[in-house]
Amino acid sequence: MQTVSETSGFAGALLSADPHGDLGPQAATYGRFIGSWEGEYRDTSVDGTLRTGPMEVHFAWVLRGRAVQDLWIARTQGEDADRRTYGTTIRVYDPEIDAWRVTWINPPQNRYSQLIGRRVGDDVVQTGYFGDRPAKWIFTDVREDSFTWRGYLLEDDGVTWRLGTEFRLRRQ
Repeated sequence: MQTVSETSGFAGALLSADPHGDLGPQAATYGRFIGSWEGEYRDTSVDGTLRTGPMEVHFAWVLRGRAVQDLWIARTQGEDADRRTYGTTIRVYDPEIDAWRVTWINPPQNRYSQLIGRRVGDDVVQTGYFGDRPAKWIFTDVREDSFTWRGYLLEDDGVTWRLGTEFRLRRQ
């Protein structure tokens, strides 16, 4: 395994201190999350079983400030070994669709999703697919020092959105 000093050239080239000026007001869509967060995940299975555990998230400007990348880490507890989240998202604003293209990658679960993210009032709503199911991932209750992220999947009836996961996070 490499040390941080061995990878600092890569990290230095990847990370940006600020958003690129071309983003204009769109920078605030995800820019307000830049920094480190911790809190709790709450997963609700189809049968209503609830499980919780600690969670941390880190956001940074990358690619000369033209994208936001994050790292989501859910810690497993006891027999929750299947709650393996150590994934990253990259978000790039696309002026042609006036929205953010969002790519989520979670290697421990072999999960990959592409979504479209837009600001809706104070929330950020991302829509796409999680596996073969329509998904809606929402950043809500956004404040300077906290936010809630909710992941919904569309039920078989094609109308009902079921909350599967909720993360409640506080800024570090």
